[in-house]
Amino acid sequence: MKTKLLAAVAALAVLASAAAFVPASLEAQSSGAPVASRTVGPLVMQGVPETPADVRERLIQYNNTRSASFSGFTPDGGILISTRFGETAQVHAVARPGGARTQLTFFSERVAGAAPIPGSNDFLFVKDEGGNELFQAFRFNRATGRVTRLSEVGTRNEGGRMSEDGSMLAWSVTRPGTPRRDIVVMNPADPASRRTLATLEGGWSVLDISADKSKLLLGQYISVTSSRRSVMDVATGTITPINPDLNVSYDGGTFSEDGSAIFVGTDEGSEFSYIARVDLSTGARTRVSPALNWDVEGLSLSPDGRTLAYGVNEDGLSKIYLIETRTGAQPRPVNLPIGTAGGLEWSPDSSKIGLTISTARSSADAYVYDVAAGSLTRWTESEIGGLDPATFVEPTLIRYPTFDQDPATGTTRTIPAFVYTPPGPGPHPVVIQIHGGPEAQSRPGFSSTIQYWVNELGIAVIVPNVRGSTGYGKTFVGLDNGFKREDSVKDIGSLLDWIATQPQLNKDKVAVYGGSYGGYMVLASMVHFNDRLAGGIDIVGISNFVTFLQNTEGYRRDLRRVEYGDERDPAMREHLERISPLTNAHRITKPLFVIQGANDPRVPRSEAEQIVERVRANGGVVWYMLAMDEGHGFAKKSNRDAQREAETLFFREIFGLGATAPASR
Repeated sequence: MKTKLLAAVAALAVLASAAAFVPASLEAQSSGAPVASRTVGPLVMQGVPETPADVRERLIQYNNTRSASFSGFTPDGGILISTRFGETAQVHAVARPGGARTQLTFFSERVAGAAPIPGSNDFLFVKDEGGNELFQAFRFNRATGRVTRLSEVGTRNEGGRMSEDGSMLAWSVTRPGTPRRDIVVMNPADPASRRTLATLEGGWSVLDISADKSKLLLGQYISVTSSRRSVMDVATGTITPINPDLNVSYDGGTFSEDGSAIFVGTDEGSEFSYIARVDLSTGARTRVSPALNWDVEGLSLSPDGRTLAYGVNEDGLSKIYLIETRTGAQPRPVNLPIGTAGGLEWSPDSSKIGLTISTARSSADAYVYDVAAGSLTRWTESEIGGLDPATFVEPTLIRYPTFDQDPATGTTRTIPAFVYTPPGPGPHPVVIQIHGGPEAQSRPGFSSTIQYWVNELGIAVIVPNVRGSTGYGKTFVGLDNGFKREDSVKDIGSLLDWIATQPQLNKDKVAVYGGSYGGYMVLASMVHFNDRLAGGIDIVGISNFVTFLQNTEGYRRDLRRVEYGDERDPAMREHLERISPLTNAHRITKPLFVIQGANDPRVPRSEAEQIVERVRANGGVVWYMLAMDEGHGFAKKSNRDAQREAETLFFREIFGLGATAPASR
């Protein structure tokens, strides 16, 4: 079984003295007026009112919804999952469908998934500290409960893959401040066996290990529309590129059973990705999956090499298919609930597939599909805080016209968006929730936050996939690059136009909300459409592209330059400075709420603090929440709870939904 070691955003360790880290510039405005500030545990809050009891009590149920994700099959016929019962997500074992979730790890930091080690009852897991994203790999011995560190302290370790017999682990290692990556292998039973095969420049990762353990399949990420695949000889470290002259985007990749070929997602000659088989001796490519106007997302080859499982992203919804690799028969669909699915993982005997499924009305849970029986079994049923799922609102998919023409059709371009509408005639206040990335896509999985806004606050939520989003073809994803950055902001302006035509929506009570790149979109929308917005919530967002590119971690700086533009080029630097929200902060006069993790390696806290200071200096109202034990977003439950409470107060304030403490300056 080819087993994946997942590295996701991990949770964060509490620093001893949060108040000591608050810069003096945020203790008072430049005008000299004091800023109301308080410290609660690791949270430093400025201008944020205390939460009334009624808000906290009603949020309790929504904040206590849970989810579970599939992490792998265990030798006893059970599965491993990741779920949370305390502050952070940890590894649990489940022996049977609907069985008890037995917690195995008990860390203050979130454990980012787990991967069973073939041939043993042990598993690998990954976690970081304080949101620093210096992910560390560990082996968990289930017989003794002991944990052994496999990685080097102070490094970032990701993309781990294990051999079918569990005797070889391969992954990439990055050191802070450098774009270089080491390709490393070891026997996970012997940490002293760790050795470096090569040191490479750029976004390299390990995708697979051949069955005979002689070769590694490597991926090099250049941009969302450009990547490469290569084969590394484990004995010599020699790297052989696969079709190096092709300028395409690849997704994933796995060796065939005999190691003579790879199966990989590619968009070669197509707007959308599909699965191809690439012969390693000749480079010949053969299409495996049929033509669709949607992207293939994720593929997993059965251990016996006979069946490929793969997903298709159809307008944000997931479909999964099985295709025989030797017969060429048509793909067989897997019957799924309407929602999103991923994380496909085969059982060692090739009889079952584990996966994670989420719908608009049910949180993510672990499922197992029996291939021979064609049956899907739900193994976990995560709690939804005692709420009635029948009250949860399912979104409607709309497409609204934007400002330009689509050359392919000669008609006005449209932007897809999911709309969650509260019951009742309205007109309802509106929150526009904008995803990050920007190479990402908002999809209709379960969100207790959205359900709370809709059902408890009566807010309509619109989740657009503006240009630059994935899932709609490689032309669409490239429409916001470089000098075209603000075209995606114009898509929000067009959405405001559409809102004004909808009688059930209140065009005078609209707020923008987003994180990371979505945080930039919030700030840019407030710059350009200040008079049409009631306010905005910026979470770990970019406020100045030049300072962001200079200060983001070294391993991702060049990758971000491909998307946003290279600030070292004078013309691009002038453009980035000109469009950055920090340059235009004087145009933001509506209330702003900024939320930031102090240890964020992607969008450093300086991005938040400079926009807070600049808007306040201009007389603007800014709430600021800084978590001293978080990174790129809040991972600890208590911090997320406080964030949701403060967001509720902010929306009540700007929409006039109820009495709250007045906004502080």
